[in-house]
Amino acid sequence: MARPRMAAGALFFDEADRILLVEPSYKDYLDIPGGYVEQGESPRQACVREVFEELRIQPGIGRLLVVDWAPTPGEGDKILYLFDGGHLSADLRDRITLQADELRGYGFHPAEHVPGLTIPRLARRIAAAVRARAGGLTVYLEHGESPDSSSSRMC
Repeated sequence: MARPRMAAGALFFDEADRILLVEPSYKDYLDIPGGYVEQGESPRQACVREVFEELRIQPGIGRLLVVDWAPTPGEGDKILYLFDGGHLSADLRDRITLQADELRGYGFHPAEHVPGLTIPRLARRIAAAVRARAGGLTVYLEHGESPDSSSSRMC
């Protein structure tokens, strides 16, 4: 029986529709706020907890935008959930306090810059989430791509 690891994160925007990306101290690329789901926790609960742990804010977390099956050679099977965090108000942005032992920084970036700031499968997942959000959809992906268009690559 498969026992995939699960992680959940949120896609946040500022008033200019730029995307919030965080700079983890343990990765060489930018990421979205989020983390692994703990025993007995739902993906949405994990998202709320991780956003609070990483940013020390408690914004409303909206609907599910993306489910992505994205295994890696080092970690095995993974299922990643991406929720709509919506627009962060100026007040919430001012209250962000980074989890110092995990994050070096954060910033808001235009969607078209995301591919140059993170790994390809996450950039594809974020782009799919932006489209899903605009269309009122939830999408299923494999390695950040629709199964109809994906290859069997692992990146």
